[in-house]
Amino acid sequence: MTKMNKEEFDKINVFGKGKPNVNFAKYFIGESFLNPLTDQDSPLFMANVTFEPRCRNNWHIHRSTNGGGQILICIAGSGWYQEEGKDLVSLEPSKVIVIPANIKHWHGAKKDSWFSHISIEVPGENTSNDWLEEVNDEYYDNL
Repeated sequence: MTKMNKEEFDKINVFGKGKPNVNFAKYFIGESFLNPLTDQDSPLFMANVTFEPRCRNNWHIHRSTNGGGQILICIAGSGWYQEEGKDLVSLEPSKVIVIPANIKHWHGAKKDSWFSHISIEVPGENTSNDWLEEVNDEYYDNL
């Protein structure tokens, strides 16, 4: 596991951590930050999402009847990604994760590292996000 403190992380998080992610805080354990890179009405919404150590989002699904999904481009720190029923994937800078629509998954920082990724919402038809159960401490602490 890569340990990374806040000062080291801030030097390499080239897009900046942004502001506290208050609108989605109820779907995260720990504090996350959001720095939009495009306007919300852009045809392709992109944002830098930063997670403090141990922060992770709930299990969730990006729904779509055609197209849709999410792409994560890891840019700083160290994190985790997991699809339901599959092995954990270690997230390090330059790792790209393509998440098809309708796949249950979660992502977040490792225990001892800040983590940041660019999140790209893939355009699709009838898109929505379903936020589900937490990735609880008992599960997370055993990773």
